[in-house]
Amino acid sequence: MSLSGQNIVTYSPAYTIVPTYECFNRCSYCNFRTEPGKSPWLTLEAAKEIFLQLKNQNVCEILILSGEVHPHSARREAWFERIYDLCALALAMGFLPHTNVGPLSWTEMQKLKTVNVSMGLMLEQLTPKLLNTVHRHAPSKLPEVRSQQLQWAGDLKIPFTTGLLLGIGETDADWWETLTAISESHAHYHHIQEVILQPHSPGTVQTFDAPPFDPHQLPTVIAKAREILPADMTIQIPPNLVEDENWLLACIAAGARDLGGISPKDEVNPDYPHLQEQELRNILESRGWELVPRLPLYPQFDEWLGAGLQQQVQEWRERFKL
Repeated sequence: MSLSGQNIVTYSPAYTIVPTYECFNRCSYCNFRTEPGKSPWLTLEAAKEIFLQLKNQNVCEILILSGEVHPHSARREAWFERIYDLCALALAMGFLPHTNVGPLSWTEMQKLKTVNVSMGLMLEQLTPKLLNTVHRHAPSKLPEVRSQQLQWAGDLKIPFTTGLLLGIGETDADWWETLTAISESHAHYHHIQEVILQPHSPGTVQTFDAPPFDPHQLPTVIAKAREILPADMTIQIPPNLVEDENWLLACIAAGARDLGGISPKDEVNPDYPHLQEQELRNILESRGWELVPRLPLYPQFDEWLGAGLQQQVQEWRERFKL
């Protein structure tokens, strides 16, 4: 789904479901997690109530976003089952699930493929030096673990979203290295839909003492990323983290063509409210850009889905006239 050369910017009408905020990682820049055992898990009954309220709100994507339960924890199986059941429930109620819950085993990814139209995991940065700083207490942030997820997603034919977190102690060279790794993985599997360029934006909970990533750098990073990444991969930026609308427009002019899921709350950056659809539309139209909805699955990946998932996707394409 290459939109280069068109005055089109996409977004996903989405809602984020959090099975649990508990996480065994302790990334120092995180404003999302709670300590293991301190966060109640979302029940299927509560999720069903949320989905019922969303039925008439034109929401197509249910983003399942979770803190991580340790792979060797006695609670890992129950955690995974809750995620699977939430995806299955979302599908049964007519939505399209996209899951991003940290590194998964091959078997877990294989099972979730049957109840998701796409999945994702941020690489963040592949430089190992962050294991001595912001990722010192984050075992699942090992670069080789996260890179392996891209490989497995390709092997399993899972349409995938990944991305970089900018401003957590890495260098410019680290950006290009990580982007090149993404490009090389895609060249082998042709499975990556989007790459998110997410600027570090300080929140009220984190312990990481660093300024926000300079938004004035973003257009330059986006332009270089557009050179490194193949044309069939879309660059996504979170508009709530680029607070100056002129710089948001500069990011789009530089090559970003997607604004991600627009939902009531940014769970990862709760201190930065999402701009809603009409406000974004007004900003973009002032410079000749058209904002259009998209599904969490790009059309070139439809054939990777089972028949039931394909039918549900096609119904949404007809509904949105895509």
